[in-house]
Amino acid sequence: MNTSLSLAALAGFAFVYALAVASPGPGMTALVARTLGGGWKAGLWFTAGILAGDLVWFAAAAFGLSALAHAFHLLFLAVKYAGMAYLVFIAWKLWTAPVEEADVAARPGERPLRVFASGLALTLGNPKTMVFYLAILPTVIDLTQLDLLRFAEITGVVVLVLPLVSIGYIALTLKARAALSDTRARVLLNRIAGTALAGAAAAIAWR
Repeated sequence: MNTSLSLAALAGFAFVYALAVASPGPGMTALVARTLGGGWKAGLWFTAGILAGDLVWFAAAAFGLSALAHAFHLLFLAVKYAGMAYLVFIAWKLWTAPVEEADVAARPGERPLRVFASGLALTLGNPKTMVFYLAILPTVIDLTQLDLLRFAEITGVVVLVLPLVSIGYIALTLKARAALSDTRARVLLNRIAGTALAGAAAAIAWR
Protein backbone atom coordinates (compact mmCIF):
# COMPACT_ATOMS: atom_id res chain seq x y z
CA MET A 1 0.00 0.00 0.00
CA ASN A 2 1.26 3.48 -0.91
CA THR A 3 1.61 5.75 2.12
CA SER A 4 2.21 9.49 2.18
CA LEU A 5 5.19 11.11 3.85
CA SER A 6 4.48 13.03 7.01
CA LEU A 7 4.10 16.78 6.77
CA ALA A 8 7.07 17.19 9.10
CA ALA A 9 9.28 15.09 6.81
CA LEU A 10 8.26 17.05 3.72
CA ALA A 11 8.69 20.39 5.51
CA GLY A 12 12.14 19.35 6.73
CA PHE A 13 13.21 18.36 3.25
CA ALA A 14 11.76 21.57 1.77
CA PHE A 15 13.68 23.70 4.29
CA VAL A 16 17.03 22.00 3.69
CA TYR A 17 16.48 21.96 -0.07
CA ALA A 18 15.58 25.68 -0.13
CA LEU A 19 18.79 26.51 1.75
CA ALA A 20 20.82 24.41 -0.69
CA VAL A 21 19.20 26.05 -3.73
CA ALA A 22 19.51 29.59 -2.34
CA SER A 23 23.16 29.24 -1.35
CA PRO A 24 25.50 30.99 -3.81
CA GLY A 25 27.00 28.54 -6.27
CA PRO A 26 27.51 27.99 -10.01
CA GLY A 27 23.78 27.50 -10.62
CA MET A 28 22.53 30.70 -9.00
CA THR A 29 25.53 32.65 -10.29
CA ALA A 30 24.76 31.56 -13.83
CA LEU A 31 21.06 32.35 -13.32
CA VAL A 32 21.87 35.91 -12.26
CA ALA A 33 24.20 36.33 -15.23
CA ARG A 34 21.64 34.97 -17.70
CA THR A 35 18.98 37.28 -16.24
CA LEU A 36 21.27 40.30 -16.49
CA GLY A 37 21.99 39.49 -20.12
CA GLY A 38 18.55 38.39 -21.30
CA GLY A 39 15.91 39.66 -18.89
CA TRP A 40 13.19 37.77 -17.02
CA LYS A 41 12.36 35.40 -19.91
CA ALA A 42 15.94 34.17 -20.09
CA GLY A 43 15.95 33.80 -16.30
CA LEU A 44 12.78 31.72 -16.32
CA TRP A 45 13.91 29.47 -19.16
CA PHE A 46 17.27 28.98 -17.45
CA THR A 47 15.42 28.11 -14.23
CA ALA A 48 13.37 25.52 -16.15
CA GLY A 49 16.62 23.94 -17.36
CA ILE A 50 18.06 23.84 -13.84
CA LEU A 51 14.82 22.29 -12.57
CA ALA A 52 14.86 19.60 -15.26
CA GLY A 53 18.46 18.72 -14.42
CA ASP A 54 17.67 18.63 -10.71
CA LEU A 55 14.81 16.22 -11.31
CA VAL A 56 17.08 13.95 -13.36
CA TRP A 57 19.61 13.80 -10.50
CA PHE A 58 16.83 13.37 -7.93
CA ALA A 59 15.40 10.40 -9.84
CA ALA A 60 18.90 8.93 -10.19
CA ALA A 61 19.49 9.20 -6.45
CA ALA A 62 16.00 8.10 -5.42
CA PHE A 63 16.07 4.93 -7.49
CA GLY A 64 19.72 4.12 -6.87
CA LEU A 65 20.83 4.87 -10.41
CA SER A 66 24.20 6.34 -9.55
CA ALA A 67 25.72 3.26 -11.21
CA LEU A 68 23.92 4.30 -14.39
CA ALA A 69 25.69 7.65 -14.35
CA HIS A 70 29.00 5.81 -14.19
CA ALA A 71 27.95 3.49 -17.01
CA PHE A 72 27.19 6.49 -19.21
CA HIS A 73 30.14 8.51 -17.98
CA LEU A 74 31.20 9.62 -21.46
CA LEU A 75 27.68 10.80 -22.28
CA PHE A 76 27.52 12.86 -19.11
CA LEU A 77 30.96 14.33 -19.89
CA ALA A 78 29.81 15.28 -23.39
CA VAL A 79 26.71 17.01 -22.02
CA LYS A 80 28.78 18.71 -19.37
CA TYR A 81 31.38 20.21 -21.69
CA ALA A 82 28.86 21.14 -24.38
CA GLY A 83 26.97 23.10 -21.74
CA MET A 84 30.15 24.74 -20.46
CA ALA A 85 31.15 25.75 -23.98
CA TYR A 86 27.76 27.37 -24.53
CA LEU A 87 28.01 29.32 -21.28
CA VAL A 88 31.45 30.58 -22.28
CA PHE A 89 30.02 31.64 -25.65
CA ILE A 90 27.25 33.60 -23.91
CA ALA A 91 29.85 35.14 -21.60
CA TRP A 92 31.78 36.36 -24.65
CA LYS A 93 28.57 37.78 -26.16
CA LEU A 94 27.89 39.74 -22.98
CA TRP A 95 31.43 41.11 -22.94
CA THR A 96 31.21 42.29 -26.55
CA ALA A 97 27.52 43.36 -26.67
CA PRO A 98 26.82 47.01 -27.61
CA VAL A 99 25.38 48.87 -24.65
CA GLU A 100 22.06 49.37 -26.49
CA GLU A 101 21.41 45.64 -26.19
CA ALA A 102 21.48 45.94 -22.41
CA ASP A 103 18.18 47.84 -22.58
CA VAL A 104 16.39 44.98 -24.32
CA ALA A 105 14.53 42.62 -21.99
CA ALA A 106 15.43 39.59 -24.08
CA ARG A 107 17.55 39.58 -27.22
CA PRO A 108 15.53 38.37 -30.20
CA GLY A 109 18.24 36.02 -31.39
CA GLU A 110 18.37 34.11 -28.10
CA ARG A 111 16.19 31.05 -28.46
CA PRO A 112 14.40 29.91 -25.27
CA LEU A 113 15.32 26.26 -25.85
CA ARG A 114 18.99 27.18 -25.97
CA VAL A 115 18.69 28.99 -22.66
CA PHE A 116 16.82 25.98 -21.24
CA ALA A 117 19.51 23.62 -22.56
CA SER A 118 22.28 25.67 -20.97
CA GLY A 119 20.56 25.46 -17.57
CA LEU A 120 20.00 21.72 -18.03
CA ALA A 121 23.61 21.11 -19.08
CA LEU A 122 24.94 23.16 -16.16
CA THR A 123 22.98 21.04 -13.68
CA LEU A 124 23.68 17.69 -15.33
CA GLY A 125 27.35 18.62 -15.40
CA ASN A 126 27.33 19.02 -11.62
CA PRO A 127 27.16 15.56 -9.98
CA LYS A 128 27.20 17.24 -6.57
CA THR A 129 23.47 17.73 -7.09
CA MET A 130 22.98 13.96 -6.93
CA VAL A 131 25.35 13.75 -3.96
CA PHE A 132 23.08 16.22 -2.15
CA TYR A 133 20.04 14.04 -2.81
CA LEU A 134 21.89 10.89 -1.79
CA ALA A 135 22.84 12.59 1.48
CA ILE A 136 19.50 14.19 2.35
CA LEU A 137 16.91 11.69 1.09
CA PRO A 138 17.71 8.97 3.66
CA THR A 139 16.91 11.51 6.40
CA VAL A 140 13.42 11.94 4.94
CA ILE A 141 12.51 8.47 3.74
CA ASP A 142 13.72 4.89 3.79
CA LEU A 143 14.70 4.51 0.14
CA THR A 144 13.92 0.81 0.31
CA GLN A 145 10.31 1.85 0.95
CA LEU A 146 10.17 4.39 -1.86
CA ASP A 147 6.97 4.18 -3.90
CA LEU A 148 5.43 6.33 -6.61
CA LEU A 149 3.38 8.37 -4.16
CA ARG A 150 6.36 9.34 -2.03
CA PHE A 151 8.44 9.99 -5.12
CA ALA A 152 5.70 12.31 -6.43
CA GLU A 153 5.49 14.14 -3.09
CA ILE A 154 9.21 14.90 -2.99
CA THR A 155 9.14 15.81 -6.68
CA GLY A 156 6.35 18.27 -5.89
CA VAL A 157 8.52 19.92 -3.25
CA VAL A 158 11.41 20.27 -5.71
CA VAL A 159 9.11 21.67 -8.43
CA LEU A 160 7.71 24.21 -5.98
CA VAL A 161 10.81 25.30 -4.07
CA LEU A 162 13.41 25.68 -6.82
CA PRO A 163 11.35 28.04 -9.03
CA LEU A 164 10.30 30.13 -6.01
CA VAL A 165 13.90 30.64 -4.93
CA SER A 166 14.98 31.29 -8.52
CA ILE A 167 12.22 33.84 -9.10
CA GLY A 168 13.45 35.68 -6.02
CA TYR A 169 16.94 35.84 -7.52
CA ILE A 170 15.52 36.96 -10.88
CA ALA A 171 13.42 39.72 -9.31
CA LEU A 172 16.33 41.10 -7.29
CA THR A 173 18.62 40.91 -10.32
CA LEU A 174 16.18 42.82 -12.54
CA LYS A 175 15.62 45.43 -9.84
CA ALA A 176 19.36 46.07 -9.68
CA ARG A 177 19.58 46.06 -13.48
CA ALA A 178 16.80 48.63 -13.86
CA ALA A 179 18.50 50.95 -11.37
CA LEU A 180 21.56 51.23 -13.60
CA SER A 181 20.75 53.69 -16.36
CA ASP A 182 24.26 55.05 -16.89
CA THR A 183 25.90 53.75 -20.09
CA ARG A 184 29.18 52.86 -18.40
CA ALA A 185 27.33 51.08 -15.62
CA ARG A 186 25.41 49.01 -18.17
CA VAL A 187 28.62 48.02 -19.95
CA LEU A 188 30.21 47.12 -16.62
CA LEU A 189 27.13 45.11 -15.65
CA ASN A 190 27.27 43.15 -18.90
CA ARG A 191 30.92 42.36 -18.33
CA ILE A 192 30.36 41.33 -14.73
CA ALA A 193 27.58 39.04 -15.93
CA GLY A 194 29.84 37.59 -18.61
CA THR A 195 32.63 37.00 -16.11
CA ALA A 196 30.18 35.35 -13.71
CA LEU A 197 28.96 33.00 -16.45
CA ALA A 198 32.51 32.07 -17.42
CA GLY A 199 33.32 31.51 -13.75
CA ALA A 200 30.29 29.26 -13.31
CA ALA A 201 31.33 27.25 -16.35
CA ALA A 202 34.88 26.90 -15.01
CA ALA A 203 33.63 25.86 -11.55
CA ILE A 204 31.58 23.01 -13.01
CA ALA A 205 34.26 22.00 -15.52
CA TRP A 206 36.84 21.48 -12.77
CA ARG A 207 34.54 19.29 -10.63
